[in-house]
Parts: sequence; structure tokens; C-alpha cells
Amino acid sequence: MKQFIDFIPLILFFIVYKISPQAVDILGHSFMVGGIFSATAMLIASSIVVYGILYVRQGKLEKSQWLTLVACLVFGSLTLAFHSETFLKWKAPVVNWVFALIFAGSHFIGDRLLIQRIMGHALTLPQPIWVKLNIAWIVFFLFCGAANLYVAFTYQDFWVDFKVFGSLGMTLIFLIGQGIFLARHIHDADASTQPSTKKTED
Repeated sequence: MKQFIDFIPLILFFIVYKISPQAVDILGHSFMVGGIFSATAMLIASSIVVYGILYVRQGKLEKSQWLTLVACLVFGSLTLAFHSETFLKWKAPVVNWVFALIFAGSHFIGDRLLIQRIMGHALTLPQPIWVKLNIAWIVFFLFCGAANLYVAFTYQDFWVDFKVFGSLGMTLIFLIGQGIFLARHIHDADASTQPSTKKTED
């Protein structure tokens, strides 16, 4: 469920982006609603609200959530300040590649792989399986970053749609694949830990 919390601001971003740009009067002030820049403002505001609520409820944010929030604030603010969507197009690739780098770094830093630290409290797996799972996350983030970058600068009319639904689809497919992979190995691990029964003769 945590993986999909990040998509709440993105979905709100998409809804505002799809609105035809129009002026809206609020308390005597005129604001433009619709299009990339008001959608970016919504992305920033909703990210602050969503992660603010999580921080209040949990008493903390996970490092991945801090990274996502900071990226929204930095790239979103640059987009609004320079009135250029190019900055926002780089957000998804950079965030995904930073995640890939962090997962890769755990192979060399620390006593456990990052995926093992995240899921180790709930699963018991052989070390080679943890290694494969961690590498799978590295490849996933590298691919997502590259796909977002390619679509953003190649298909100008569809990059927002891909940013939201393409990323969501890739995440969902990957998590389903991970679930199938883990189910097979958890079954094997359970079978290998069953006590052997052997009849003894008097």
C-alpha cells in the first residue's frame, strides 16, 4: 500500500493538468486553473499535505518518502520559477535513478541489502534470493527512469499520461511479478524447514 501513496499527488496533478486552462476568481483574486503550471502547483501542495499527514500520523517519514517530497518541491518550484516544464520532466528519471543508486549501494555499504532491511522483518529468505530481489529493484528503477525520460522528451503530448499511468502500471506489474517470485521461494523455504519424520524400529 505504501508504494501507491506516492501516486495520490500525481493523480491530482493529472486531473488539474487535464482541465482546460481558465481563470478562476477566489476571494477577489484571479487564478489560472488547468494546464501544466497549475498542475505543478497542485503537485507541490498535495505532496506537502499527503506527506504532512503521514508525518503527523507516523511521527516520521521513510527516507524514500523524504526523497519523493524533496524532489517534488525542488523540481516543481524550478518549473514554476522559470515557467518551464523541462525541470518537471527530469523529476521522475532523477528520483528513479537515485533509488536505483541507493539499492545498488547497499551491496557494498552496510551488513544487509536494502530490500532485506525493508522486508526482512516479514520474510525469511536465503541470501541469494535477497540478492536477486535487490538486483530486480535496481533494474526496475533504472528502467522506469529511462522510460520516463524517453517519453517525456519524445512524446510531448503524452508524457503526463505516462508519468501517472505508465509509472503506476509499471509499478503494479513489477509488484505482481515480485509477489509470484516470492511465493515460489517462500514455499520452497517452508518446505525445507519442515522437520523430517522417520519411523524408528524398536
